[in-house]
Amino acid sequence: MILAGVDGSHAAREAAAWAAREAGLRGADLTVAYAMPRWACETDSGRYSEVAAWMRQSATEVLEAAAERARQERPEVSLTSRYLPGDPRTALIRAAADAELLVVGNHGVGGVRGLLIGSVAYGVAGHAPCPVVVVRGLPREARNEVVVGVSGNVAALEFAFAEAALRDARLLAVHVRAEDEPPDALKLLAESRERHLGVAVVEQVVDGDPATVLREAGTGAELLVVGSRGHGAVAGMVLGSVSQALLHHASCPLAVVGPSEAGR
Repeated sequence: MILAGVDGSHAAREAAAWAAREAGLRGADLTVAYAMPRWACETDSGRYSEVAAWMRQSATEVLEAAAERARQERPEVSLTSRYLPGDPRTALIRAAADAELLVVGNHGVGGVRGLLIGSVAYGVAGHAPCPVVVVRGLPREARNEVVVGVSGNVAALEFAFAEAALRDARLLAVHVRAEDEPPDALKLLAESRERHLGVAVVEQVVDGDPATVLREAGTGAELLVVGSRGHGAVAGMVLGSVSQALLHHASCPLAVVGPSEAGR
């Protein structure tokens, strides 16, 4: 099952459309979900019942609009809509326990002016029990290529190879040299190539700022894949500096994959 979190924004509807295409490629079901306060889900009588009813109606309209956008992309995909009670970040992480993939937009209607990414997208990336795709932008004519940042994250490599295979796309594997890089990063890439011989791979080993290099490499691609924590991440941090920067600046859909989340 693919889970798409929506909130009424244009970005969220486009995320639902991307999720529908992904579900079609995988032969998976799609669930479109909207999070709202628990009391609004459960209040049917009393002082605030009318407000709760209005909030549920608004949520229904958001879900219907997102579902319609998803059906425009892949009408054959089995689609379910549902409310999620509670804070959007917590509710989506909990609902993603049974998901292959969680998809969200880059920011919603509640985003603070000046912020490049919403709190929901930032809050679920690296925390969800499955890979998270943040749909920041959809290139009008994306090239048939998936880009992956090569680090010590085997799950990110495996996810990228699988996504390239689904799309019959080329995989661009970019390794940015660093002083503190894991010595086996390129060895891990070679091992993944052996497991996915049907995927055409182009390797690049370059110097530079990893976030800048990967952002530029991902421009115009169908998908950019990174690990949630890089080899230089501070102990205890869920997101490394590279994945954090790309959440703000990637110009194509960005997949953030934890160290054990290659997809189910």
